[in-house]
Amino acid sequence: MQMEVANFLLTKENDDSEDTPTKKEQQKTWAVNLNGFDVEEAKILRLSGKPQNAPEGYQNNLKVLYSQKATPGSSRKNGRYIPSMPDRILDAPEIRNDYYLNLIDWSSQNFLAVALDNSVYLWNYASGEIIQLLQMENPDDYVSAVSWIKEGNYLAIGTSNAEVQLWDIQQQKRLRNMTSHSSRVGSLSWNSYILSSGARTGHIHHHDVRVAEHHVATLAGHTQEVCGLKWSLDGRYLASGGNDNLVNIWPCTQGDSGDFAPVQTFTQHQGAVKAVAWCPWQSNVLATGGGTSDRHIRIWNVCSGTCLNTVDAHSQVCAILWSTNYKEFISGHGFAQNQLVVWKYPTMAKVTELKGHTARVLNLTMSPDGSMVASASADETLRLWRCFEMDPVKKKEKEKAGSAKSSIIHQGIR
Repeated sequence: MQMEVANFLLTKENDDSEDTPTKKEQQKTWAVNLNGFDVEEAKILRLSGKPQNAPEGYQNNLKVLYSQKATPGSSRKNGRYIPSMPDRILDAPEIRNDYYLNLIDWSSQNFLAVALDNSVYLWNYASGEIIQLLQMENPDDYVSAVSWIKEGNYLAIGTSNAEVQLWDIQQQKRLRNMTSHSSRVGSLSWNSYILSSGARTGHIHHHDVRVAEHHVATLAGHTQEVCGLKWSLDGRYLASGGNDNLVNIWPCTQGDSGDFAPVQTFTQHQGAVKAVAWCPWQSNVLATGGGTSDRHIRIWNVCSGTCLNTVDAHSQVCAILWSTNYKEFISGHGFAQNQLVVWKYPTMAKVTELKGHTARVLNLTMSPDGSMVASASADETLRLWRCFEMDPVKKKEKEKAGSAKSSIIHQGIR
C-alpha cells in the first residue's frame, strides 16, 4: 500500500491529466482510503453551510472523547450554603443538664418556650421580647417538659412533681393542672385535643384537655422512664422511646380488648432512646437515636416494622429533627464534640457539622418556617442555626400561602 502511495506522489507532478474526472475520482478514493473521508470536503472553515456526515458504516475510535454529555451550568446542582456559626446565641442559665428531659419548644406563632430549672420563659423571635410565664411554687420542684399545641395558643408543662399543666399564652394564666402520674413528667406530645405525657414510671397517659375527667387512657409498654414521645403528623401513631432502650409504636385507637397495645416494638437500640422524629413527607417513616451506649440513628418503616437504614453517629444522640424544606434531617449530640449534624435522606450522607457548644446538646426545636433550628445545651446557651434556609422563590410562595393567618398571641401580648 505504501509503495503505491509513493508511486502516486512521484508521478503526480508529471501527469498532465491531473484535473481529469478520472484523476479526481482516483484522488478521492485514495483520500477516503487513507483518512476515512475526502480531504476536499473537510477543509477547516469550508463555507459550505451544513456539516458533512460521515460515510455510512464509518467508525471513529475517538468518538467517546467528545460524545460525553457535559452538564450545562444551569442544571449543575450547587450545594447550598449552610453557615457554620450560629445566627444567635442566647443565655440559658440554670438549664438542667438531664438527658431525659425535653426543655425547649418553638411554637407556630414564633415563640420559643424554654424551661430553666423551676421557671418557664417565652422568647418572642420577632420582637426579641422575653416573658417569664411561670415559676414553680416549691423551689425544690422543676419544669421537666414543655410542648406547644399545634395552634400555638396553649403550652403544656410537665413537672418534677408529676403534674401536667396547661397554660393560656394570651392571658398568661394557667388553665388547669392535670394530676394522674406518680412520678416526674419528662415528655409531652399533642394530637389535636389529646395531650400525651410520658413519666419516669414508664407509663404514658392520654389527657383529653376538653373535659374534666382528662385522663382517658394509660399506655404501659416501658419499664423505665419515657424520654422520647412524638405523635405522627397524621395523628395515626404515637412513637415512644424509653430508658429501657425500647421504641414503641402505639395506635391512636384501642384494640379489640379495649386496651392500647403497641403495633410495633423495636429492640435494636442498645441505649436510652430520647430522639424520636417522624418524617414530614413519608408518614410511616420514623427516625430514632440512641444514647451513649448505642450512638446509632435508625430509620424505620412503622407499618412493616423494618429498619430501612442505620448510621453510627459515634456519639450520644440527644435529638433528631426532620427538615420541612429539604430531604434532610438534623441530629444533636453529646461527648466528645457536642455537635449538630445535618444528614441527607435517604443516603444518610453527612451534609455538614455545626460546632460551637462546649457541653452536650440536650434538645433541638425548629422554627415555624423550617429554616432555623434552636439547640439547648448543658453549656447553658441556646444557639440558633440557620441550616435549612429556603430558596428565595420557594420562600415567597410559602409566605403567600401563610400570609392570611394572623398571630393571635402577638396581638394579645402587645
